[in-house]
Amino acid sequence: MTRAAEPDHADIAPTHTLFGRMFYDTLWVLCRNLGVAVFGIRYRFAEPLPREGGLLVLSSHQSNLDPLLLGLVCERRLSSLARSSLFQWGPFGAIIASLDAIPIDRETSSVAAMKTIIRKLRGGGAVTIFPEGTRTRDGKLGDVQSGFALVAKRAGVPILPVAIVGAWECWPRTRLLPLPGRIRLEFGPVIPAADVAAMDGSTLVALVTQQLTELDAAARRLRDGGAAEPSPRRAAFTAAKSAGRRRAKESSGEETVASGRATTPPPAEPLASAEPPAIPAPLPVPAASIEGLSPPPPPA
Repeated sequence: MTRAAEPDHADIAPTHTLFGRMFYDTLWVLCRNLGVAVFGIRYRFAEPLPREGGLLVLSSHQSNLDPLLLGLVCERRLSSLARSSLFQWGPFGAIIASLDAIPIDRETSSVAAMKTIIRKLRGGGAVTIFPEGTRTRDGKLGDVQSGFALVAKRAGVPILPVAIVGAWECWPRTRLLPLPGRIRLEFGPVIPAADVAAMDGSTLVALVTQQLTELDAAARRLRDGGAAEPSPRRAAFTAAKSAGRRRAKESSGEETVASGRATTPPPAEPLASAEPPAIPAPLPVPAASIEGLSPPPPPA
């Protein structure tokens, strides 16, 4: 499990009060310890998380735990969407405001909600969106909606896909309270802002759908005790190394055969005297060209 650093405040808006920072850090430590003990949280990042600047996190949606899970494993504070009516509940509204929740009025148009998210992203915040639109009903990855593509392109920010597995078993939408279990989060490579801008909406949706599907499958395999697949860079390095060894062995075998032919003594001629025929000295054997392989042995 990749270790996340202690939460820092490099990307926190200046409006955060000292109480808000202390409350966030305290809650982060308590929830992290509780999450590891009760839910066995495990996670893996394909590459380091961008430390600053706008970032759109696209996550599969399994339960009400998802925003909390993402916040516990990431090295920077994430903002999630919340109904604007929740902010009217006195102390609860103050709590979710201190946790960087973004109020969204569902009674207004979706354009207003998108503008709110885009403004947060352009201000350098990291925002979590669940592109499935709702929590899964059966624990499987649902259809990815296309609304995020417009947000990402308008804001000009990179995208970080992540799949959550196991949260549905711990807290399905039909259960009142969560149960212990095993939860795993698999983070994919960041899609750079330049690539997001270069793609049209349908291509971007297809790419994110493919990545979420692959991350979901990997998270399920690792959660169930399967082996982790090597990264593409490591896989390419391993393949090149194996090919080099194979070529070295083939080259070494050819050199041995050639040396054997060169050092085979010619047929003996009829003896003209009692002296034995002279045997030519063996030719020098070239060393193997790949470091780490010993040269072939000289002919006997």
